[in-house]
Amino acid sequence: MSDGKVKKDATNKEIINMSDAAGCLDRFIGDVSKKSATKQILIGAGSGWATGFITMKVGKMAAIAVGGGIILLQVANQQGIIAIDWNKVQKKVDKVTDKVEEAVTGQGPSWTDKAERFVDRKLNQAEDALSKRSKKAKKWYTNLIGDETGCKVNDLHIFLCAFAAGVALGVGTA
Repeated sequence: MSDGKVKKDATNKEIINMSDAAGCLDRFIGDVSKKSATKQILIGAGSGWATGFITMKVGKMAAIAVGGGIILLQVANQQGIIAIDWNKVQKKVDKVTDKVEEAVTGQGPSWTDKAERFVDRKLNQAEDALSKRSKKAKKWYTNLIGDETGCKVNDLHIFLCAFAAGVALGVGTA
């Protein structure tokens, strides 16, 4: 026989085997609505369990893949292998967040939400800068509050309290 005919016969046998499996499944399950309540419950519970089991396995694999990728990127960033521009990433995330919020609520974020995000991002940058320069930060902090044993009131503290009180008084009387 020729190769083409052998391949065609093999394909036909495979199709027949698949149709046999489908016929077996059809004979086993058939029209579920015509079965007894007990069989309907068993078929529903079995198919639900199988769906849930497969979904959990696939979900765990996807979570491990995504989480592992994020962890590997962070480790590579910490080791200096790659450099991530977090400001650029954060700006893009903010844009996507704004679009999603607009799609869900029908209106974009308010200026207070945007200001809150901006201040939060700047505070995080300041925290990172301080942690990188902890020796300078510690010196600055101890100069601000007094010494390492605790807070001691100095001229700067008195000035800052008076300034804050003046601003509050000005806003209150306006």
